[in-house]
Amino acid sequence: MSASSPYSPHQAQLPVARPDAKVKLTCVGDGGVGKTCLLIVYSQKRFPTDYVPTVFENYVLNKPWGDKIVEFALWDTAGQEEYDRLRPLSYPETHVLFICFTVDYPVSLENVEDKWYPEVSHFCPETPIILVATKTDLRRDERTLGLLRAQGRHPITPDEGAAVAKRIGARYAEVSAISGEGVDAVFDLALKEAMRGFSGGGFGGLVGGGGGGAGRRRGRKCTVL
Repeated sequence: MSASSPYSPHQAQLPVARPDAKVKLTCVGDGGVGKTCLLIVYSQKRFPTDYVPTVFENYVLNKPWGDKIVEFALWDTAGQEEYDRLRPLSYPETHVLFICFTVDYPVSLENVEDKWYPEVSHFCPETPIILVATKTDLRRDERTLGLLRAQGRHPITPDEGAAVAKRIGARYAEVSAISGEGVDAVFDLALKEAMRGFSGGGFGGLVGGGGGGAGRRRGRKCTVL
């Protein structure tokens, strides 16, 4: 696989400590909804202002979990249609999923139910999902409000996002990558969802990148058929 592929296994950071467990998060959603910025802000503590790649390099960091260390792998994906055949390569061994939409583009929320939930349910039927509303700062942006009003629309409200999350059996969270609001909290929630369901908080199923714990169901592990 070429180094330029958005699904290259190259990792931007290698953890220095030997982890007690491994968790893989895969992030999906329409192109342009802010997936890459969200992952960059969380992993690199900066908002990209000059250039935002279609996807960022898979990033791995060590996170404390009680008295243990979890290797937390963040996998970005490209939402554009031309990547539909490549994207399933990102799903194997996923322990928790983000489905992202942006509050300033209502179609991106419609596509959660029309495209993204059916896709991840096919490849990762038992994996916990967090529905993530991005760019929440744009609810207060006059230019955004004006553009939406001209189309007879409005920014997606928290209640509208939460209603979709309920229909697909997902947790719900809201973030603004540019302000940092909600960013750490949503990744903390992702780790919690990935680790849920192990008896005694056990790590056995996750050591070595294995199947993992419960979210929507127990014993989930993404596969590509």
